[in-house]
Amino acid sequence: MSDAVPKPASQAAGPTRAGRVLRGPRPEAVPVLVGRACTLVGLLNIAAGVFPRFRHSRMHAVAEVLPGTFGPFAAALSLSTGVLLLLLAHGLKRRKRRAWRAAVALLPLGAVAQLTYRHSLVGMLISLALLAPLLRHRGQFAALPDPRSRWKALANFVLMSAGSLALGLVVVSAHPHRTVGDPSLADRLTHVLYGLFGFEGPIDYRGNTSWTVAFSLGALGLLTAVTTIYLAFRPEHPAARLTEDDETRLRALLAKHGSRDSLGHFALRRDKAVVFSPSGKAAVTYRVVSGVMLASGDPIGDVEAWPGAIERFMDEARAHSWTPAVMGCSETGGEVWTRETGLDALELGDEAVVDVADFSLAGRAMRNVRQMVKRIERAGYETRVRRVADLGDAELDRIRRAADDWRGTDTERGFSMALGRIGDPADGDCLIATAHKQDAEPGEYGDLKAILHFVPWGADGVSLDLMRRDRSADPGMNELLIVAALQAAPKLGIARVSLNFAMFRAALARGEKIGAGPVLRAWRGLLVFLSRWFQIESLYKFNAKFRPRWEPRFVVYRTSADLPRIGFAAMQAEGFVTLTLPRFLRRRATTRRPCAHGVTEREARAA
Repeated sequence: MSDAVPKPASQAAGPTRAGRVLRGPRPEAVPVLVGRACTLVGLLNIAAGVFPRFRHSRMHAVAEVLPGTFGPFAAALSLSTGVLLLLLAHGLKRRKRRAWRAAVALLPLGAVAQLTYRHSLVGMLISLALLAPLLRHRGQFAALPDPRSRWKALANFVLMSAGSLALGLVVVSAHPHRTVGDPSLADRLTHVLYGLFGFEGPIDYRGNTSWTVAFSLGALGLLTAVTTIYLAFRPEHPAARLTEDDETRLRALLAKHGSRDSLGHFALRRDKAVVFSPSGKAAVTYRVVSGVMLASGDPIGDVEAWPGAIERFMDEARAHSWTPAVMGCSETGGEVWTRETGLDALELGDEAVVDVADFSLAGRAMRNVRQMVKRIERAGYETRVRRVADLGDAELDRIRRAADDWRGTDTERGFSMALGRIGDPADGDCLIATAHKQDAEPGEYGDLKAILHFVPWGADGVSLDLMRRDRSADPGMNELLIVAALQAAPKLGIARVSLNFAMFRAALARGEKIGAGPVLRAWRGLLVFLSRWFQIESLYKFNAKFRPRWEPRFVVYRTSADLPRIGFAAMQAEGFVTLTLPRFLRRRATTRRPCAHGVTEREARAA
């Protein structure tokens, strides 16, 4: 079995697949153009339905040929058509089949409305002109639905209600010369709320304007109700999870090839999905977040079979029109990903790896850590480093409950470097380091004061998963337990320990040195500022205490324009951006399922 980086089969037979992708036309060009056209038409329709003067401005020549413009019902139809087209535009850009079907049904309806209510042949042709590319390129709109749940109906109701309220205020205020009296903001808001439910509000208008406003507000309320009901009752497409068979196959691959990547064991998170290579000798695990197909670390398994697993990953991304991305892959993994797919790579940071044989508390460089550890030991703390399989059920349950209670945030954090569980019977090789203080007053968790959890990294390594401590314990618990784990490692057959991942470590290190340029210093200053929320600098300095070697990690992406979206999806996956119930409302569910597999936090808190 060779660990060499595989050469693409196309190398000897002309251009590579990546080269063809880079040089050829982007397949999503037509859907993007159609989506932008829908956005433009939708905005013009809304403007035509809301603003009376818009119909007589210089844009009148364009606006008058769009579906609906004059008359109460026509204005409402224009407004509702515009809102629907705006809602469909993003789905069309992503080549979604359902969005295509809705647009194909909506545009002829707008064309019929043009001819029926305005007798405008030109307006009908404009709608059909937009329909033509949809029908001609229908094969490009074949993306399957995203994972979804009933929560999307609630999100739609909130967003549509807020949008309808804001747009309704514009509708009510867009006719100042036909408004009777001088209604206050409260009156206008009341009129909008009544109108969304189909009732007459307190504001009166001269002429047919009352009907125009009433139809427009009613259309907005109806759109909110219909879209919410549709999302609430449509079939669910739950996010994929690892099955028992998937986990068994992944564990078999890790048993043979797990020593290659320190992040390999994190592929066993049960909130990830997996695709295997045709031979079954390699796999890529991922999660879909906000339309981004987010993989983490290197592919699992035989490096010779990586291209097959990567190709399956990209096929799945294309089938659903997801944005492919990889977080935290190694340099070798980045080379294979970019060569096989035509994607690009950017250095994201460095992973701190300590070689046990080289670790020592002696020397000036380790003075601070040595003094802190000695001080804590004199305070009466003791440490225990054991495999999960060596702990009893009662102690594991106590450790699990303490780790959940000591979490510093309402939601658990972690994705690419977090396993998401503690004490699972299948994870007997995991390592747990605990700190205890015998003479302290026994609390809810006895003498337990801090926890470190490590996952296996092949047969002779471990990778840090989470760090938790009692907030009432003395500072330095994390340093104490890391040193204890490193000192106990030889007896446990462990030769290397992977600590935390330090984002943008090279920039922080170079930016503080003498001779750093203004750009580098400014970049470092921004990272230090962001560290107030994301622990960028503190994690780097904490890791540096243990004199590790730094292994670069990369993010793999398709285009630079995708990076903001990928970054936001990664923040959601890691738990920095979340929409969940408050922690006190989730306590009861947690007590019912003490072994539930949540997402855990991989963070270091320097004392």
